[in-house]
Amino acid sequence: MSELEEKFTKAQEQVKTLKKRPDNDTLLKLYALYKQATEGDVSGKRPGLTDLKGKAKYDSWTKIKGTGKEKAMQDYVQLVTSLLNA
Repeated sequence: MSELEEKFTKAQEQVKTLKKRPDNDTLLKLYALYKQATEGDVSGKRPGLTDLKGKAKYDSWTKIKGTGKEKAMQDYVQLVTSLLNA
């Protein structure tokens, strides 16, 4: 496992220990970066009109389409670190 992958895994554990729940935009960004790092570009159909949460997640992930796995991991680690230090 690379150093970046270790930091990414650690950040996944640390995000669960945040004292304050991040706002929805930050949660969506965390979700999108995690999915991009672990699965790559978004695939499948966009959720329907009644699935507001699913659409928001899908749209957030779509915004970072094309971002490489390593870049997504780095951005995720940086975001978690900034939340821990806030």
